[in-house]
Amino acid sequence: MSANYNNSAWFYDRLSRLVYGAAMINAQRFLLKFIPAGSKVLIVGGGTGWILEEIAELHAEGLEIAYVEIAPKMMMLSQKRKTGSNTVTFINKAIEDVTLQADFDIVITPFLFDNFNRANFERIFAHVDSALKPGGFWLNCDFQLTGKWWQSALLKTMFLFFRLTCNIEANTLPGIQKKFHLYGYKNIARNTFYGNFIVSEVYCTV
Repeated sequence: MSANYNNSAWFYDRLSRLVYGAAMINAQRFLLKFIPAGSKVLIVGGGTGWILEEIAELHAEGLEIAYVEIAPKMMMLSQKRKTGSNTVTFINKAIEDVTLQADFDIVITPFLFDNFNRANFERIFAHVDSALKPGGFWLNCDFQLTGKWWQSALLKTMFLFFRLTCNIEANTLPGIQKKFHLYGYKNIARNTFYGNFIVSEVYCTV
């Protein structure tokens, strides 16, 4: 059974601000300037949808966005967001159940891959990769371990909490950066937040 943040929809954003301040939000904001005007955009695991409003502030029109979110309550919140004159298609399914065309200019995966065990991570990564056309940008942010003791402690706490409340299957990070390199992506931009525990990266196809 896939992770489903339905149970946390009403408190997820407040919890993230309580624990991380604005770091998780700023990590995603950093990525948005890499979205060119007129792009076709795939967002996977958008949560409560606040990112749609941030995108609309940069591009009030001209974007075609496919917004994939498995949790119905998260999707309900997302559908209430102001999206400007952009075309947004809301898809309330697990990403692995969505048929994707290989014509997206931009893929955004905000804190997605830390939900999966290694086998499902590899399968879902390959599925999302198939949607990005040559020359496209993949915008990803997630957690990373850089050797600080508190990072490991906080990560274990998060995994336990969301395993109990949202049925996530992961208990360790799945090697996200290595997977991008294995698939031949080039890292063109990078920034870290919250004591290097959160990393935002922009990858391009070659």
